[in-house]
Amino acid sequence: MAYFLKKTTNKKGLYLQIYESFYDPERGHTAHKSYKPIGYVHELQEKGIDDPVSYFKEEVNKLNQEFNIAKNSKRNRQISDESPEKLLGYFPLKNINDKLSVRKYIDLMQTATDFRFNVFDMMSSLVYARLVHPCSKSKTYDEVIPKLFDTYDFSLNQLYDGLEYIGCEYEKIIEIYNHQIHQLYHFDTSHTYFDCTNFYFEIDKEDDFRKKGPSKENRKEPIVGLGLLLDANQIPIGMKLFPGNESEKPVIRNIIDELKTRNSVSGRTIQIADKGLNCSENIFHAVKNGDGYIFSKSIKQLPETEKTWVLLPNDYRDVKNADGDVLYRIKECTDDFGYRIKDASTGRYRTFKLREKRIVTYNPKLAKKQIYEINKEIEKAKLLKASHAKKSEYGDCAKYVIFTAADKKGNDTDGKVKVTMNEELIKKSLELAGYNMLVTSELSMPDKDIYDAYHNLWRMEESFRIMKSQLDARPVYLQKEDTITGHFLICYLAVLLTRLLQFKILKNNYCSEDLFEFIRDFRVAKISDRKYINLTRGSTFIKEFSKLTNLPLTSYFLNKGEIEKMLSHRF
Repeated sequence: MAYFLKKTTNKKGLYLQIYESFYDPERGHTAHKSYKPIGYVHELQEKGIDDPVSYFKEEVNKLNQEFNIAKNSKRNRQISDESPEKLLGYFPLKNINDKLSVRKYIDLMQTATDFRFNVFDMMSSLVYARLVHPCSKSKTYDEVIPKLFDTYDFSLNQLYDGLEYIGCEYEKIIEIYNHQIHQLYHFDTSHTYFDCTNFYFEIDKEDDFRKKGPSKENRKEPIVGLGLLLDANQIPIGMKLFPGNESEKPVIRNIIDELKTRNSVSGRTIQIADKGLNCSENIFHAVKNGDGYIFSKSIKQLPETEKTWVLLPNDYRDVKNADGDVLYRIKECTDDFGYRIKDASTGRYRTFKLREKRIVTYNPKLAKKQIYEINKEIEKAKLLKASHAKKSEYGDCAKYVIFTAADKKGNDTDGKVKVTMNEELIKKSLELAGYNMLVTSELSMPDKDIYDAYHNLWRMEESFRIMKSQLDARPVYLQKEDTITGHFLICYLAVLLTRLLQFKILKNNYCSEDLFEFIRDFRVAKISDRKYINLTRGSTFIKEFSKLTNLPLTSYFLNKGEIEKMLSHRF
């Protein structure tokens, strides 16, 4: 950029203007524009300026000197508080979030508050920040949100206020997202996947929400439980938080009832869950509501007659891969099976019978793994027995020994404890290694389809793993229940947008690791007012994603217009 004095002669005389020249990247050459109009020479002389041309040439020289000083200062500038790096990997999730048009509904909700910041922008920035660099809320505010290419205007206190608000209204917000997703992509609730997990808090004292209970990580701190529901395409459609000391089993009934009511889901759905949620009440509830179920069942807890049927080699058939190797063996039977439930009004148990299909599989690889683990525990128990270890030292391997009080002659007394190996249990455990059972109401569904539907539960476990690992949802340092809920809503929305990208946009052609590698790695550095350099490492995914979107994701030099095009892209 440079300044010069432009002199134009017309009928009134000589007219002076100060012009600036600059490089126009769109035209590809230097352009000029008026910086300051001055006036006619004769009028300036009348005002007391004897030589206007020389006078304003001096002003132009001063402007050019000031510009050169600023330019050199900028060239030699030291480290500043503002990082030139900008995080851009969140842009596909922003594209989906914008396309869902959720903002207008969140804005309407906000009219009932006195907030002087935009709740949707605050919530979205936390979701994008959680995706690109998960960390504490204060660190997110200070270090991550400023690196997002979009700018957001709210204070840290407003962030916490907004987080508490969305936590209080999380069911409404999920309902809004579900409504908009259903309009664009359509949920498939022909069958739904459900599971629970829990998150620990590094506090000593319990409160009404954070309670001590059985932790998935075997932690001793208070925990909060979270139930997650996915549709048939593994898209999240609901979550429920509950105190850590409550049983997970009723949660499936509550969530499915609430979601069906809130989202006007009618018709029959098949609930798919693991053995931890398999109980008479859940099965009875599904049947009563006209729904179906596929649950796993512990073979060790079966009656002896059913265990005998499982171990009989009759009727098993091999399921092989393309190379002819046996993946697993499978057989089924259909019969009436009895269940007992407790009547809520009388407190008495009553029995009801259901016609259901039971499918048993035997997996040779699983059998090998389980036999190895069983033998390892048996050897540990034998070593502890030989060393006269205390009962508390046996841990998990205690199930393979029998503790009885005995005297020196071996007679049972109330004195010393005698330890013997539980040979009968060891034999049964080794016999049942590699076997699994599924129980289902779907009598007409082929056994392999039932097996495949159940084993898609790994997507559910992957969603929890994404929350806990990729999104760093634990440990949680927030204190208020609504703020904690707001934190998990942010994690839920991050998983939801990622799943929509993975399944609806990319048609499940890429794994979640590929997506998160791109989201975390795609970033640029600012080198001038409108120019950036791409710091991202090359990968197969980014090359193919660039072709799919027709965006210059692999270019080294990017201008501001190209980046804004990425942020406003529509799939």
